[in-house]
Amino acid sequence: MTEIMTEGITLVEDINKQREPLPTLEAVYLLTPTEKSVLHLMSDFQSASKCLYKMAHVFFTEACPEELFSKLCKSRCGKFIKTLKEINIAFLPYENQVFSLDSPDTFQYFYNPNKKAACASYLERCAEQIATLCATLGEYPTIRYRNDFEPNLEFAQNVQQKLDAYKADDHTMGQGPGKDRSVLLIVDRGFDPISPLVHELTLQAMTYDLLPIENEVYKYEVLNAGEISEKEVLLDENDDLWVELRHQHIAIVSQQVTKKLKEFIEEKRVSTKDKASMKDLSQMIKKMPQYQKELTRYLTHLSLAEDCMKRFKGRVDRLCKVEQDLAMGTDAEGEKLKDPMRSIVPILLDDSVSILDKCRIILLLVIYKGGISEENLMKLVQHAQIPYQEKFMLENMKYLGVPIFVEDRCKPPPQNYLPSNRKERVATHVYQLSRWTPYVKDLVEDLVEDKLDAKCYPYVSTGSPAVRVLGSAPVSARYGQWHKDRGSMIPKSGPRVIVFVIGGVTFSEMRCAYEVTAQCSRNWEIIIGSSHILTPENLLINLRDLSN
Repeated sequence: MTEIMTEGITLVEDINKQREPLPTLEAVYLLTPTEKSVLHLMSDFQSASKCLYKMAHVFFTEACPEELFSKLCKSRCGKFIKTLKEINIAFLPYENQVFSLDSPDTFQYFYNPNKKAACASYLERCAEQIATLCATLGEYPTIRYRNDFEPNLEFAQNVQQKLDAYKADDHTMGQGPGKDRSVLLIVDRGFDPISPLVHELTLQAMTYDLLPIENEVYKYEVLNAGEISEKEVLLDENDDLWVELRHQHIAIVSQQVTKKLKEFIEEKRVSTKDKASMKDLSQMIKKMPQYQKELTRYLTHLSLAEDCMKRFKGRVDRLCKVEQDLAMGTDAEGEKLKDPMRSIVPILLDDSVSILDKCRIILLLVIYKGGISEENLMKLVQHAQIPYQEKFMLENMKYLGVPIFVEDRCKPPPQNYLPSNRKERVATHVYQLSRWTPYVKDLVEDLVEDKLDAKCYPYVSTGSPAVRVLGSAPVSARYGQWHKDRGSMIPKSGPRVIVFVIGGVTFSEMRCAYEVTAQCSRNWEIIIGSSHILTPENLLINLRDLSN
């Protein structure tokens, strides 16, 4: 908000609410080009005596439909529009290399068999949003999609049409060194059902899995002068320490924070104990207000790591071994599992384990086996005392194309995400409880090395990148002159892989995007995003609601 104020904006209001007239001021409108928003805009300038503002500067987050565009231009409001631009930002830049369409309902429309009728229009909106992302990045990528889930093709073709429309309006899209190698990879959530289920033990993933984070805000209590006060901290990229620690394993986070705090104390020549506790930090902040910002950051991350570890040692640690064994299909020594039920049954019978955690274990078992009989699933449900409504969290995974019910005599369908079908990463298994690597890392590495299977991940209509000619999109005369002076963005040099997961992306998958970018020697950047950011709890609730 302060950044907006520094630009001379005095008031921010919701167009859907009743507003006081300010006829001496010009208004900036940031709108999604829907009929509702455009009608609200037009009503703000009904007549000379009923104008809410002096002039309007209108910025649409994406391409305005022809019908609405025409209606707006012909209305009385058109005379008061001083600026009219489509700025192509119909997405949320969640992190430096992560985006979200802020559309969690997409999961239901894409996977719920009862909502197929409304699916097409919903996905068209998502395709438009992805096109605005590519336009903002200056990319006109080759599109590839996962072939094992039929709806992916139609969606990928829809995205291609939207991209072609943007390319027709801006021929600079996709131009620049290495841009002809950029790829947009579209996958459904069923491409890797394991990553959203296992407990990931890096800081960011643990924080959102185990702690009550709302709107990216972490709350913790501080004891100060005998009184407990609650602090709130926004977990975003303005915090350099958060950016540095978020992808690190929880085992070393507290050590790293303590080390950095010690270095800071020595640099500022602050006298303190060898091991400063959170109470000591609170006292230091009070005594040295000039260092309040820096010390508060250390206090926040020590508290964050401590809260995660409390929950880990309380219940998660005993779940992780079972989860990792099921996900990998082997134990920590690399031996094939002989009798996984011996370690699973005690967890299912334990009343202190939550229903959600039991469902995660059961789903991992079913995936490990390539599906089980309905009778055996019901036995697991009964052992775990899972309520009737919650059992749909298990059964409805089938709508993501994951084998759940398979007769014992049938051969289970191929599951490319299982470790037995993937490259080995034994050298990266530093922690026994963190052996699983999200499948997206394999896919992106193969894309960068031009090794991704074209049968499993085919191209959309344009064929292979070698025959794709940039700048060959049709010319459009859809717009007037108002868009010609748009500020041009200088695109990043080098190719990009943009991964879009339909139905949610996990924090562990987000981490992989940064890791592959860091290890690439040929200037590749990996961008990953989805309809929304996914936590294990979100996934299970979404699966349950597929029965509605």
